[in-house]
Amino acid sequence: MVPVPNLRESQAIFTAKSTFYGRHVHLVGIGGCGMSNVARVLLRQGAVVSGSDLQASEATLRLQAAGAEVRLGEHQNSHVGGQTELVVASAAIQRTNPELLEARRRGLEVICYAELVGRLMAAKTGIAVAGTHGKSTTTAMTAYALRVAGKDPTFIVGAEVEQLGAGSAVGCGPHFVVEACEYNRSFLHLRPRLAAVLNIEEDHLDYYVDLKEICGAFADFARLVPDDGVLLVNGDDETAVQATAAMQEHRQLFGLGQDARWQAGNVEAEAGCHSFDILCGGHELGRVQLSIPGLHNVYNALAAFGLAWHTGAKPEAIIEGLNTFNGCQRRLACRGTGCGVTLLDDYAHHPTEIRASLWAARQRYQPRRLWVVFQPHQHSRTRFLLEDFARSFAQADRIIVPRIYFVRDSEAERTLIGASDLVARIREHGGDAVHMPDFEQIVDDLERRLEPGDLVVTMGAGDVWKVGDELIVRLGLESR
Repeated sequence: MVPVPNLRESQAIFTAKSTFYGRHVHLVGIGGCGMSNVARVLLRQGAVVSGSDLQASEATLRLQAAGAEVRLGEHQNSHVGGQTELVVASAAIQRTNPELLEARRRGLEVICYAELVGRLMAAKTGIAVAGTHGKSTTTAMTAYALRVAGKDPTFIVGAEVEQLGAGSAVGCGPHFVVEACEYNRSFLHLRPRLAAVLNIEEDHLDYYVDLKEICGAFADFARLVPDDGVLLVNGDDETAVQATAAMQEHRQLFGLGQDARWQAGNVEAEAGCHSFDILCGGHELGRVQLSIPGLHNVYNALAAFGLAWHTGAKPEAIIEGLNTFNGCQRRLACRGTGCGVTLLDDYAHHPTEIRASLWAARQRYQPRRLWVVFQPHQHSRTRFLLEDFARSFAQADRIIVPRIYFVRDSEAERTLIGASDLVARIREHGGDAVHMPDFEQIVDDLERRLEPGDLVVTMGAGDVWKVGDELIVRLGLESR
């Protein structure tokens, strides 16, 4: 059993060093996963925290219970209190937001979420996990392994992690583990001494021009690692290797290939979960038996092991952490079972993630039929990656696509593509796909047609999990 850190002791140690103690910080978009987690860290550092969001959520309720003042509904300039010293905006907030305009009118400092995380990281030894896919899981794996090893890190993960008690915590150890997002080049505000690049692919093409520009951003991220630091890079991802080529002096590769310093050897799989030997420079350090499915998690575990090892954690403790790690919320998480039906929920919203998650789900559960309710995230992402999306559902027997989740895009972008366009392309590639705009219609259809042996996966970065909530009620599933 992992010992629970002494929160009072951790808070006292961290607040003694914190430049945020007693400062009033206002967060616009405080209910977002990253924003809510960084708000918790600020509260534990003794900051006065306020914030706003369009609607209530579990995250806003928890923050209110922890002492934050949260305003709900349309953003208003009056939400920025008279004692506010610093205003922080999530990546989804437009510059024309009335709260940001009010802050600038009053001459208050306005920064983005990543800038705040960078300032928090400056007080500790920073560990940052970057990549197009797998960031949340690898960040959580690293934090959990360090906690098992007795290092008690501070961490911020872009997902909730039940085993860690939340998606963030203030630890009394010297390390600060964070998920490093490439959107808007936000990860360039971080200050890591240890870092990992898991993979690089086309994404966020509403911001980046092309893959070349994305690689340039990752190259700049790699340069943040100082000469006495270490950069771990997926040696089986040629794009990541090329993008970080300038950092060879303190770059270490991980992967399945023989050239990797951190290598997975003798890889075996049972019911979708993999076991493998951890090799460092050809020397075996122990064997890992993962509890979460998918070959992609072998790569995530290698990166987490390497990062934790460079903190001085003992190999056997790191391996214990990897073996007992149960995953993050919305990462092939089992939501319910009953009547022979199993319901999973997954955050995958990129073609590569969809393929990896569906393959892992099929291997893990061996369903009679695999149903996917996929909610596309952003019209621009759907348009730019349409062909890749259309080919990514080969493991699914039935794909149901609701309306595209509208976020960050302009209204003009919204008119260029719809969910029915994706459905048409999936069908052209041999998939059994249908467009059902509303969640209620989807639940009605599933309630009528599901049979024993079926597996349902709700998938996407939006609010498609609500379909699962209703299915649990309608089918009388036992919640997990």
